[in-house]
Amino acid sequence: MADQPDATLVASRRFGDATVTLISEGTFPWRLELQAPPAAWRRAMPEADASGAIILGINVAHIRLGDASILVDPGFDDPSAASPPQFPGLVRSAGLVAGLRSIGVEPDNITHVLITHTHADHYAGVTTMRGDQRVARFPRARYLVGRHDWEGNLDRERSESALALHLGTLDRLGLLLLVDGEHEVVPGVTMIAAPGESPGHCIVRVEAGAEFCYIVGDLFHHACEVAHLDWISPGRDLHAMHASRERLITEAVARRATVVFTHAQFPGWGRIVPDGTGYRWERG
Repeated sequence: MADQPDATLVASRRFGDATVTLISEGTFPWRLELQAPPAAWRRAMPEADASGAIILGINVAHIRLGDASILVDPGFDDPSAASPPQFPGLVRSAGLVAGLRSIGVEPDNITHVLITHTHADHYAGVTTMRGDQRVARFPRARYLVGRHDWEGNLDRERSESALALHLGTLDRLGLLLLVDGEHEVVPGVTMIAAPGESPGHCIVRVEAGAEFCYIVGDLFHHACEVAHLDWISPGRDLHAMHASRERLITEAVARRATVVFTHAQFPGWGRIVPDGTGYRWERG
């Protein structure tokens, strides 16, 4: 009998004909600095330390549906890579490739990589070094990102930026595809524009029969933002974020969908459910 996958690294669920697997890349401490009264957000995040930092997860999603093998937000390169990510306090898991191999998937099997937005902890794992060359980490995949996170992004012009290093490499290789609005990746998997966290931020909907799963990137970072739709981090577009959150909630609640966000504590399965005049995120 084959060994069971490590439950601290991978967790899978079936949605009709689709299998969604969450793979933990690790954890890191982060001060969300939500635009909310300190007393209110501290009540909502009792796990925050004296500085206001909480421990965030880093969840990569893999979707298996028919012949498609799709990754959403490969956060970092392999833990053995020569250049570790610059995230203070980052604690790595065994890594994405180890998690994929535990479910029988090799990097060459990946057909699509979906990047919800261009914050480096969501896409820095799309390239790697092979000898003295930077190459696509998933060589047979097409890489999809919201158009407004690439076109007009000033970081493209900064040769030392993560955007230029990673997505710039994919662009030069002809592997980067820009998407707008609702873009069907394969039948049953759709990227949907959900701006606010960034201009081109997208979410991913998996639809299999009557079952739905939404992988929502940084539409939410913490469950308290579901209850408080106007609580966002500085530098984000409040009005766009609020509208994107409302659209997702309307769909997800009506469909009793599973909702996963990148920085939930692993594994992070949950639902958004009505709560009085608002909503809450319910783990499970």
